[in-house]
Amino acid sequence: MSANSILLDFSLDPARIIDEVSRKDIVRVCKDGLEKYLAGLKISYDMLTADGYLCILNETGTGTIVTIRFFEQGLITINVEYYRKDGDEPKISFENMKMLENGLRIRLEAIRSKHLPPIKRGSSVDQIRELENNLVQKLKLNHGQSLPPLQRGPLTRYFPTADERVIEYDIDRVLFDKRSEFQKIQIVHSRSLGNMLVLDELQNIAEADLIYTETLMCRGAENYAGKEICILGGGDGALLYELLKEGPKFVVMLEIDEIVMQACNKYMNSICGDVLEKRTDDNYEIIVGDCMVYLKKYIKEERKFDYVFGDLTDIPISDTPTGEIWDFIRLILESSFQVLKPDGKFMTHGNGVSCPESLRMYEDQLAKLTPKVKYTKSSAFVPSFMEEWVFYQVQREVASATESV
Repeated sequence: MSANSILLDFSLDPARIIDEVSRKDIVRVCKDGLEKYLAGLKISYDMLTADGYLCILNETGTGTIVTIRFFEQGLITINVEYYRKDGDEPKISFENMKMLENGLRIRLEAIRSKHLPPIKRGSSVDQIRELENNLVQKLKLNHGQSLPPLQRGPLTRYFPTADERVIEYDIDRVLFDKRSEFQKIQIVHSRSLGNMLVLDELQNIAEADLIYTETLMCRGAENYAGKEICILGGGDGALLYELLKEGPKFVVMLEIDEIVMQACNKYMNSICGDVLEKRTDDNYEIIVGDCMVYLKKYIKEERKFDYVFGDLTDIPISDTPTGEIWDFIRLILESSFQVLKPDGKFMTHGNGVSCPESLRMYEDQLAKLTPKVKYTKSSAFVPSFMEEWVFYQVQREVASATESV
C-alpha cells in the first residue's frame, strides 16, 4: 500500500499565467483532460500566490486530490495524489499518462511538457534523514520516509526504468529539443554518461553505452565479415557504425525519422562516427522511410539478408500481448523472416530483466512463428538505463536441404 503521486509539467507563454481569463481556461482544459481518468473532479480551492496561482481539485467520493500550480515564469505543474491499496489498478496507468500529457500539451499549446511515473511513498524506510528520524520519535510514528527535492522545470532529470520506477540523472543541460512528425526528440548531457538521446521521454542511448550495441550485435560471437545485413530503425547510427568495423559485404539501414539522424549526427558522433553524415558508401546505405514499406519491397524482390536487426520499439509492458505495439512486433518478426536467408538471424533488444512477464509474452510470440524458430538470449547492464537489459538472437529451427540451395 502506498500514496501515489503523479506529476505532469507544462511550459507555456508566461503572459498566459498573469491573465485571469487565460488561467481559468487553462484550469478548464486540465480538468477536462483529467476527468477521463478521475470522475467528477470539482474545484475546492484556489488562490493567487506571490509567484503565480494555485488551484486544488478533488475527485468525488475517493479522496484523490489534484493540485494545479501556476508559476509566473510560465511553468505549470499538475500533481495527482491518491492512496493505492495492494492489488488495486492505478488510477492512471503509465501508458495513459503519456496520452494525457500529449493531449494536454496540444490543447494547452505548451512549449514543452513532461510526465513522471507515479512516485510511490510510504512503503520504504531505507533512507531516513535526521529530521525525519526526530519527527518519528517526537510524534511516536510507526515509520517515516524522506525524499530528496524533486526538481521540476525545463531541465528534465527524471526518467523511468523498464518497470516504471523513477531514476534521477545528473543532467546539466539540454543540447537538442524538437518534435518530429513521429516523436519528441531530445539530446541531453549527463555528467557521468555523456550526451544521451531521449525519445518520447525515454532514454535510448548515451555515449557511455557501447555495451548496449556490442551486446545487441553479439560482438565476438557472430561473424559479420562478407555478410548482407538489414537494420530496421537504428536512427542513432551506433549499430551501423559498429557493424561496419566488422567488414560486412553491405548494410542497409531503414530509419523513418530524419530529425533523429540530424540530431545524432551533430551531438552523438562519438557513437556514430560520420555514417549519418555520409548516408551512403561502398558497403552501406541509409534509407529514410518506413521500414515496413521496404520490407514488403524486399519480400517482393526476393532479396535476402544474413542478418536483420530489429532496432525499433522495446517489448511493451502490458498484461496481455495485445494492442498496436504488439501487432507491430508480430508484423516485424514475420516480415523479417521472409527476407532472411535460411540460416539467417534476427537480432533485437527486448526489455529489462525486471519485466519477466513481458519477456515471457515475447517468447510466446516467437513460439508461434511459422516455420518454427529457436532463440538465444544475452544480457548486459546498460549504463544509461541503469539496469540489466535483455537481447534476443532468433533463427529458424531447421534449415532444410532444399532451403539451403
